Amino acid sequence: MTDSTANVTPSRPPLRVRIGRIAFLFVAALVVVAVAAAFFVTWTIQRSFPQTDGEIAVEGLTSTVTVQRDDRGIPTITADSTDDLFYAEGFVHAQDRFFEMDFRRHVTSGRVAELFGESQAATDAFLRTLGWRTVAEAEVAAMDEKTLGYYEAYADGVNAYLASRSGAELSLEYAVLGLQNPDYEPEPWEPADSVAWLKAMAWDLRGNIGDEVDRALLASEIDPESDAPADTTALLEKLYPAYPFDENPVIVPKISTVPPVGTGAEAVSAPSGSDDDVQQASTRVEWHEATDVIEAASILVGDVGEGIGSNSWVVSGNLTESGLPLLANDPHLGAALPSVWYQVQLKCSTVDESCPFDMGGFSFSGLPGIVIGHNQTIAWGFTNLTTDVTDLYIEKIEGDQYWRDGALVPLEEKTETISVAGGDDIELSIRSTVHGPIISGLSDDFTEIAADPGPGLGAGGSTSSAPATEGSEGEYAVSLRWTALDPGTAASAVFDLSTAQNFDEFRVAASGFDVPAQNLIYADTDGNIGYQAPGRLPIRGAGDGWMPQPGWDSSYDWTGYIPFDELPVSYNPASGYIVTANNAIVTDDYDYFLSRDWDYGYRAGRIAELIDRRSSVAALTADDMRAIQMDAEMPIGAQLATALDDVEVSGAGTKDAVELLRTWDTQNSASSAAAAYANVLWSNLVRNIFAEREQPLPVTNQGRLFTVVSALLDDPSDPLWTNESIDVDGIDEMLALSAEEAYDELSALQGTDQRHWNWGDLHAITLTSDTFGSSGIAPIEMLFNRGPFPVSGGSSVVNATGWSIGDGYATTTVPSMRMVIDLADFDASTWNHLTGASGHAFHEHYIDQTNDWAAGIQKPWAFSTKAVAAAAVSTLVLTPKG
Repeated sequence: MTDSTANVTPSRPPLRVRIGRIAFLFVAALVVVAVAAAFFVTWTIQRSFPQTDGEIAVEGLTSTVTVQRDDRGIPTITADSTDDLFYAEGFVHAQDRFFEMDFRRHVTSGRVAELFGESQAATDAFLRTLGWRTVAEAEVAAMDEKTLGYYEAYADGVNAYLASRSGAELSLEYAVLGLQNPDYEPEPWEPADSVAWLKAMAWDLRGNIGDEVDRALLASEIDPESDAPADTTALLEKLYPAYPFDENPVIVPKISTVPPVGTGAEAVSAPSGSDDDVQQASTRVEWHEATDVIEAASILVGDVGEGIGSNSWVVSGNLTESGLPLLANDPHLGAALPSVWYQVQLKCSTVDESCPFDMGGFSFSGLPGIVIGHNQTIAWGFTNLTTDVTDLYIEKIEGDQYWRDGALVPLEEKTETISVAGGDDIELSIRSTVHGPIISGLSDDFTEIAADPGPGLGAGGSTSSAPATEGSEGEYAVSLRWTALDPGTAASAVFDLSTAQNFDEFRVAASGFDVPAQNLIYADTDGNIGYQAPGRLPIRGAGDGWMPQPGWDSSYDWTGYIPFDELPVSYNPASGYIVTANNAIVTDDYDYFLSRDWDYGYRAGRIAELIDRRSSVAALTADDMRAIQMDAEMPIGAQLATALDDVEVSGAGTKDAVELLRTWDTQNSASSAAAAYANVLWSNLVRNIFAEREQPLPVTNQGRLFTVVSALLDDPSDPLWTNESIDVDGIDEMLALSAEEAYDELSALQGTDQRHWNWGDLHAITLTSDTFGSSGIAPIEMLFNRGPFPVSGGSSVVNATGWSIGDGYATTTVPSMRMVIDLADFDASTWNHLTGASGHAFHEHYIDQTNDWAAGIQKPWAFSTKAVAAAAVSTLVLTPKG
């Protein structure tokens, strides 16, 4: 009998079963790989998170230091000596933000190509030419022994942390950087790395150089045969009008009488009912019923774009519920992730002459001390002074010489080497004149000015033509005169501010805060309030810096700086408050020229109006200050609505949209449909008037444009209402076209159902990492970027969330932090900033403050020893090793 089973082939499973089994195995394999990858990514991410509890022994400490963190991860550092205090601050900054610090020092020294390759070489060339790092090294060399000790102790603390970790253990960014630049290792930290960041902030707040460039280019490009007005001077004055002193306030309407700085004598308060009150009252806003290396450098360190500025104000106890002052501040800077600010408290265990610090506030990672905040007696805040501290000079070059008062003098020249990751070194030749470095050839705009300086050369003083003795040889170049390119003392002054105990000591500290020049407001626990304009502010010769000046004529040089004791100051003004918002500091009868390019004062006027309105009803509280910070009234909103009253528009949708404006409260609220339409209308109107021309006119600085367009609306016959390029003749046609285009644009963005329109989504902010957040590689960008987050506010409103006309409506500049300090109770003072304490992606404190920031929510921050202990959720003890 044959065994029938011997030759039987086992049957195969049905096809769908086999496919299912293969698919299952494939999916299972993917799951295993995904889980493994997830564990790897999670491990890579979390290994950089800092230890915030327990004990760490470190080299270099002399005694134990405690670091208590609250539920937002904000540290309070307590030490027995200043060396240990700043050592620990350096250690903690490195724990939370070292990649940010490392990147910043590469930016300020013009070494970004060492990290990211040849694409950054042109930016490095520009930053090397400015020479920030060189200036920082000179400032460090000039420091007194005590201040230098603070910076050295801080550097020691940073380096102690670097000694304990490397690569991805420091930050996730190093793991990503290693894919492109595997050999990179961070260098030890040095004091000059810290000081150089103040130069970057000065660049961020550099003032009117952008407007000066725009005016110079416009003056050289105007064609009398074009549709623009032929009179260049008249057009420039129309587009860049003078500050509206008759409508908007100045910061110091009456300069206070104070003793010379440093004498210790008591300042004199303004008497009740003085002229100070009259001038304040007469300068209120009358609200209407109605891509080049410069851009690259600005992306790296901040841009003087829409919304760059700041608000601050201080209210005396005469107007407050507590009887003591309230001080509010919200600096406006470019949006950054992580936030430009680092919040920290620094406390000596025993406050005495040898260890005088007991302070809390905002610092920059990489810089010891704090910049804005309070100590146990006084509080202070900053806004950009907006004085003109930069001038462009047109130089006449012949070979390696340039013309100066009829004679040729040698250029200063030096060569530097730019190292390039993955590429060859680049040799850079830097040339300078008596005014400063030559920057044409590095930027398209400066190069264009040098190619054709234009008829506006020397505007603001007598026009000086090129020397007649040089013949036909040579060429023009542009040099930069800027206060930040000379060594200064701001890096030391930050410590003097932190230990000041009265207004005189505050002014002594302010006298050293030279660059960047800031409006400084003051309050103390004795009930005094004050203001001081500090800074190295130039005295000019023949010109005023509104346009590029002739470098060959020394009469246009700076002749010195305004003496500190002659700078504007206010102490206990009779009005009971001081408001600064980048508006004009004083009227034009002040003895010295300060600027023609102030912010136009809408924010300052609105803040003053709200303080007056609220204080007339009840005594002011910290809640009032926080509410004012979030005010979003659009200055030109009501006037736009009124202007459209008698304008015929086509289309039912456009008519309904215009109708929204008639009941709008002019607040740029996040949920507002009317605000969305008003801002889109504003953008279209501005572009139609100025940009959509044969020869486009500048559309930067919305505060300036509010002033210009407001005047145009009051003058229907102005020729700018006619624009042949878009077939518009007159104001009614211009308004109608803009209204119709605005409806079409907003409908395309948010649909035709106006119930779905809202300003918050249109104006949303996406937090973008300064490095890998714009890499162009989506998975990497997703690691670091966050958002979008709906945002209220707008450009040149109190809640100054800036956006750029012609580049969409997304928020790009922000109130980078907000604080309200209550001199009656420091523990009740409230704080918030854009992102969070941590610079580590995926850390719980990476963006844990962003939702509160968008909503305008500030939280108390414990300051007293007892309150700090009660609020602490983690405590790290640093001990001397061995």
